[in-house]
Amino acid sequence: MPYLRACLASLLGQTIGHRRMEIVAVDDGSTDGGGRLLDQLAARYPDTVRVRHQANSGGPANPCNRGLELATGRYVFFVGSDDRLGPEALERLVTAADRYTSDVVAGRAVGVNSRHMFQEIFAESRVDVDLFDSALPWSLANIKLFRRDLVERHHLRFHEDMPILSDQPFTLEACYRARRVSVLADYDYYHAVRRLDARNITYRSRLEQRLRCVELLVDRVAELIPAGKQRDAVLRRHFGLEVAHLVGDDLPRLDDPTRERVYGVVRRLVDRYLTDDLRDGLDIETRLRLSAVAGGGLDDLLAVIGQDAERGVPPTVVAGNRWHAGYPGVGLPAWTDVTGVRADWLARLDAVAVGWEGNRSLTVTARSPQPDLGRLVGGPIRVRAGRIPGDTLDVTPDARGTLVRVRFPVDRLLAGSATTGQRHPLRVEVDGTDGRGTAALRAPGLTPARPRIRRHGTRLYAVTTSLDARTGHLVLAVVPVTAARLAARLRRGGR
Repeated sequence: MPYLRACLASLLGQTIGHRRMEIVAVDDGSTDGGGRLLDQLAARYPDTVRVRHQANSGGPANPCNRGLELATGRYVFFVGSDDRLGPEALERLVTAADRYTSDVVAGRAVGVNSRHMFQEIFAESRVDVDLFDSALPWSLANIKLFRRDLVERHHLRFHEDMPILSDQPFTLEACYRARRVSVLADYDYYHAVRRLDARNITYRSRLEQRLRCVELLVDRVAELIPAGKQRDAVLRRHFGLEVAHLVGDDLPRLDDPTRERVYGVVRRLVDRYLTDDLRDGLDIETRLRLSAVAGGGLDDLLAVIGQDAERGVPPTVVAGNRWHAGYPGVGLPAWTDVTGVRADWLARLDAVAVGWEGNRSLTVTARSPQPDLGRLVGGPIRVRAGRIPGDTLDVTPDARGTLVRVRFPVDRLLAGSATTGQRHPLRVEVDGTDGRGTAALRAPGLTPARPRIRRHGTRLYAVTTSLDARTGHLVLAVVPVTAARLAARLRRGGR
């Protein structure tokens, strides 16, 4: 209810005005009194608010479709009841769509309560964005303005057999069929909220449900886009994110039958759709895990995950003029060959320490198993937190390889984060003899740094590091210190 109230207030306060807007609210079997609140608002704003009540459908697809049936405006925009809009969002989006004759307009979305939102597509405003030559496939949530004529002409609807991820096929087809897709990066249009009680359906989705929906998601891309580079450009997102999460660090913790089920689904998707071009465009870690699926078996995949998650980057084995990832127990099959991606392979480091220099800087120390990393790279070695660069202090050989120490000034982190807070995954970048390479920074066994509170402008923020439980990657988080977060932390026993 608190989230719904904030959502509705953001809609009723839109500068576009009530006369140019209709709010179609679908109450999908809510149990917290939200339906009564909607009815009260419909009575107060009869020309603006329309409500439909129905039994719970089990996911967002059905209520989104019911909303489309009721909508009458020239454009439609989907808003989750946990989220909210910036005050000028709809006015700015509609103005841009009219000016540019755009069928789809994506306004910058920011995360609240450390919810991660891909920001690459919002690097700059662009009148015309190519679906296949941009970061748009990484931002397929339905939180965009859609021309209703496009939706109805192609009868675009959400797949109701997908209790999760159903917005992605809808958004993909809309962007695929649109005459023009525009991106606006000049304003915080959409505030995507991670609920502090973590009870929304995306967070609660069960593995069997996720397996089925990921397979449907990938199959529907293939149904829409013919095989080739364009399909691969979209599937790079799905294999790099949804499929990669299925072979994440938590796979070994599942029971044997469930692991076999996961492996079977991933193997089918790999066999059907993982082309050489698609594989070559994946992150080095995902590439190796999916190559283990394709060229090895479940035991090989588990060996790779166990090494990455528990012991860190394996050594490099040189056989003739070929480089191989030296995963224990798997030998040197073709799928371990990293010769063609040596720059990415050299970028694989493990964080071994994080610490504070007073309250001004956070220092991250990472290790490569390569004792001569600096010479092998032949150029600069950097670490970024999202798009925020760190300062490389030194690259020093030691008895176990090479240590790379990087400093992140807190003021830089605060200035580079959204006012609502932001999670910044850490990535290593190398640029040298073998070209440019990049890899996510892992931290097996590392204890994250304790948070420090800093003021930025008129607000307080906690700056800290954490580990992504599914991927094992190190994340730097800037989180607003709010009464709601403090209350939620107290409810969890102060954790």
